[in-house]
Amino acid sequence: MRLNPCLSCGACCAFFRAAFYWAETSEFTPEGVPSELIKKLNDFLVVMKGTEKIPPRCIALKGEIGVNVYCDIYESRSTSCREFEPSWQNDQPSSRCDKARIAWGLEPLLPDAWFPKLPKAA
Repeated sequence: MRLNPCLSCGACCAFFRAAFYWAETSEFTPEGVPSELIKKLNDFLVVMKGTEKIPPRCIALKGEIGVNVYCDIYESRSTSCREFEPSWQNDQPSSRCDKARIAWGLEPLLPDAWFPKLPKAA
């Protein structure tokens, strides 16, 4: 079973603006991003509330960055969130993930971040 280092991070959700096409909202797509959690950016895009501010922090991010976090709307998250690739999730580094982690004082993920830590032999 693979561990998910994102559950102890959350840096991307408090560093980048989460913009996406307006039709991804629950007003137009029943399983979409809850409309009350977004703001209009322009005629085509909306953003998750909180990510349009400086410093950004997505309204759906719960918990303490770098410790224990989760997305309150994970199953309904936007494509901008679904398509964000953390470093080494698919055996590739991600400069965006690294940049967000560094901004929050976290080390960039290493390739072994996605594999279980085996207990030390006695």
